[in-house]
Amino acid sequence: MEKNKQLLEQIHKVNFLLHEDTVMFNDNGDPLSSYNIIAWDWSGPKWTFTVLGSSTWYPVQLDINETKIQWHGKDNQVPKSVCSSDCLEGHQRVVTGFHHCCFECVPCGAGTFLNKSDLYRCQPCGKEEWAPEGSQTCFPRTVVFLACQEHTSWVLLAANTLLLLLLLGTAGLFAWHLDTPVVRSAGGRLCFLMLGSLAAGSSSLYGFFGEPTRPACLLRQALFALGFTIFLSCLTVRSFQLIIIFKFSTKAPTLYHAWVQNHGAGLFVMISSAAQLLICLTWLVVWTPLPTREYQRFPHLVMLECTEANSLGFILAFLYNGLLSISAFACSYLGKDLPENYNEAKCVTFSLLFNFMSWIAFFTTASIYDGKYLPAVNMLAGLSSLSSGFGGYFLPKCYVILCRPDLNSTEHFQASIQDYTRHRGST
Repeated sequence: MEKNKQLLEQIHKVNFLLHEDTVMFNDNGDPLSSYNIIAWDWSGPKWTFTVLGSSTWYPVQLDINETKIQWHGKDNQVPKSVCSSDCLEGHQRVVTGFHHCCFECVPCGAGTFLNKSDLYRCQPCGKEEWAPEGSQTCFPRTVVFLACQEHTSWVLLAANTLLLLLLLGTAGLFAWHLDTPVVRSAGGRLCFLMLGSLAAGSSSLYGFFGEPTRPACLLRQALFALGFTIFLSCLTVRSFQLIIIFKFSTKAPTLYHAWVQNHGAGLFVMISSAAQLLICLTWLVVWTPLPTREYQRFPHLVMLECTEANSLGFILAFLYNGLLSISAFACSYLGKDLPENYNEAKCVTFSLLFNFMSWIAFFTTASIYDGKYLPAVNMLAGLSSLSSGFGGYFLPKCYVILCRPDLNSTEHFQASIQDYTRHRGST
């Protein structure tokens, strides 16, 4: 800057003759004489020049004969007096030298946009907005959740409602035939606790539809886990109780009498259910499931979901039910040689295996898919577990009550027990 000032001071002092014309400058550094504008031609053996125009000081005038200008670009095109051409839309200018006219064009990244008021910096979109790469504006994100109006929801809602109606109908059927051998062999009044627990689990599945709310997030998984725990506890204790009656009443009478006198069946169900209740309460207090808006998974979506599946409480509740399922499977397998009317090993085994397969399929799907319909997959797994439990244990008994009343008689059950006793005596 200091050198430019010194040069300007010297220019002001210039005053000489050039081809009978005086060359001098005013205080602003502007020339006070006229001059020609020439273009040198160095292509031949001698240097030549062509007069392209002239500039006069008074009057101030600039004349250029454009037809005489020979540009060195393609097709004699006039070059642009900038380092870089204008960028495409959504591309920011990244300066590569000391001048703003020299820059590289770089597209704005996803989630950012180029505001026309600042061509040199991409600006981030808002939290509820998104933008593709090379965008000049942001767009509102789409809020997604499993809505009740979707066809997938209609199918699942219809299936769950049908299961609830079947549970209520079975409860009414068992109440009407409470004193029959089939109902008594199934557990008697214990059956109503099992049906009620399945109904509670089925009711919790309605919380997977619609926009997640705090009550739905708190109850849907915890209520399902607790309801299914009660059912599995009853299933386990009923199978174990049959083993005690038929296999240990004579071989280990002390164990049998202790089990009966201390109400072992009810005590087991109570302790087992209380343990799951404690896990669920700890889950709800320590890892409270809450509705949340998830922004990171998909750039153009806002996922409305509950935080339950990411917590240790969910894993503990699921593992506890897995242990109960294994215990119920083991007890039903040990009773595979019981009298025919008391032997549900095949049906119970099938239902428990289907339960395992349902949850394995859910966790496999959750590991590779994390989109909008994951709650539907979760509900389908829960619905499959409840349906397999109901179908494997109660449907065969409903069939006997409704379609084979001849098998629902005291004589038939006594004959079955006598055949079992005779077979064991012969072996």
